[in-house]
Amino acid sequence: MTAFTTRPEILGTFGVVTSTHWIASAVGMSILEKGGNAFDAAVATGFALQIVEPHLNGPGGDMPAIIYSKKKDEVEVICAQGPAPAGATIDHYKGEGLDLIPGDGLLATVIPGSFDGWMLMLRDYGTLSVRDVLEPAIYYAANGHPVLPRVAATINGLSEFFRKEWPTSFETWLPGGSAPEPYSNFRNPVLAETWKRIIAEAETRKNREDQIDAARNAFYRGFVAEKIADYLKNAEVMDASGNRHKAVLTADDMANWKASVEQPQTYDYHGWTIAKTGPWGQGPVLLQSLALLKGFDLASMDPNGADFIHTVTEAMKLGYADREVYYGDPAFCDVPMRHLLSDTYNDERRKLISAEASMKLRPGRIAGFERQYDLTMAMLGGMGSTKGPVYEPTMAHLSEKRGDTVHIDVIDHEGNMVSVTPSGGWLQSSPTIPGLGFCLNSRAQMFWLSEGLPTSLAPGKRPRTTLTPTIALFERRPAMAFGTPGGDQQDQWQLPFFLRHVHHGMNLQAAIDQPLFHTTHFPSSFYPRTSQPGNITVEAGVGADVLDALRQKGHEITVADPWTVGRMTAAKRDADGLLRAAATPRLMQAYAVGR
Repeated sequence: MTAFTTRPEILGTFGVVTSTHWIASAVGMSILEKGGNAFDAAVATGFALQIVEPHLNGPGGDMPAIIYSKKKDEVEVICAQGPAPAGATIDHYKGEGLDLIPGDGLLATVIPGSFDGWMLMLRDYGTLSVRDVLEPAIYYAANGHPVLPRVAATINGLSEFFRKEWPTSFETWLPGGSAPEPYSNFRNPVLAETWKRIIAEAETRKNREDQIDAARNAFYRGFVAEKIADYLKNAEVMDASGNRHKAVLTADDMANWKASVEQPQTYDYHGWTIAKTGPWGQGPVLLQSLALLKGFDLASMDPNGADFIHTVTEAMKLGYADREVYYGDPAFCDVPMRHLLSDTYNDERRKLISAEASMKLRPGRIAGFERQYDLTMAMLGGMGSTKGPVYEPTMAHLSEKRGDTVHIDVIDHEGNMVSVTPSGGWLQSSPTIPGLGFCLNSRAQMFWLSEGLPTSLAPGKRPRTTLTPTIALFERRPAMAFGTPGGDQQDQWQLPFFLRHVHHGMNLQAAIDQPLFHTTHFPSSFYPRTSQPGNITVEAGVGADVLDALRQKGHEITVADPWTVGRMTAAKRDADGLLRAAATPRLMQAYAVGR
């Protein structure tokens, strides 16, 4: 299918990098030009994004990466999702007078995971040094970068709160007492010095691997952990609950944790094998949606028509309903993924998709998990005031100010692939740590303070993150890396992109440029956990006739302005070695580069 594109699909054979900010994409490409591989480029791109999109990610955050190493000839998941601290018990939070974990402040903090994840990727899959991958970020932190209008607006909106409640953040983000103007040159010299000290400590060792391990030690068991612990010892700060609370994170929590590598969850669909994180993330929701959609003739549907949008949305509603009951950290609970992805289960579930929009949350009831099902449904049914407007954090321009996420896809000429979705530690999440120039994360808000659920808060448990990068293999050959920021909407935006590419033959840029949609039918993963049963947000570009047809099917429609939903990027390698890359034009930030 020929489709209009806002930009050309980038083509080349040497390497491609695509990310949610043009500077970061250029940094990644410079690393490839320097002789680094896809893993080196992804790490440098990730650290650059912490500087240029600080409202969306930071050094105190987290990240999962799905990678393909040509040398190992294997797709793997790097889990850099920090777990809950040892002191994070339901009793402690209940004792603080809470029924939900706030979306900001210090109680919402889990162990910061991203730095160790990046260093693990660099050591075990990359070729360059700590200095090589950190120097671009140091440059932009020390010398400045053009601050995005969204960043400037976020800082300005938080200025009085920072002044009154989080003075260390006020000092960092409002130097001189005022928020930066859009596209003014903004610096974070304290963070630049933190990274310089990391390099200095790394270079006390001689070989590359030892240097990387020294950097990891400096962060988790050295000066960085010490400064975090010193601040948290006495800090008691205001959060979204309207009260001040202390953190439960300690230096011991950081010292005893490391990022890990595991196998992906996969599903086969029309010749493709899609690789996602395990159910400690929401990634399997996309796989469940594909298992349901396998029974529909999507190729015959208009990819922007009401039937396509309706069918895909109804499948996603069922997948996300199962997420609420069954997903969680597999180290703490049994997750029936084999059953959830089986033909037997999905053949029955598919019968629930009718010509009319569903208004109820309809998870499947699985033998052996009845108590878990009942507890979840009772909790959600008893929340009462959960209905209300909800957007994933990247849609902050349509709703309240929140932090969010960034995304990176890289493929080099050897065929190494990285898809990674860093997040957390955004400037809104918690106060800046004195002497470090960054803050901690708020990922614990994804836990429930009710017992007996896969997502019940517990020490050492990974929160059920929404971060969900993707690698797809075609006929068993690693072929494509893609993803997007967007909280609960990440897989909802990736799914139509993938389907339009597979069933309608659109190239990467064309598939990204099509009007997007998502549902807020199920409870949000983010505080205050609201939902809008039956609602779909749809970009107006589908046309008035399609919107009317969706309303006739019973959907409650929120019409988004054209070019306002989603921040997809994607990269692909053809069988002959030709490389492709694309990035969304939405918000005028993401760019793909390559040659």
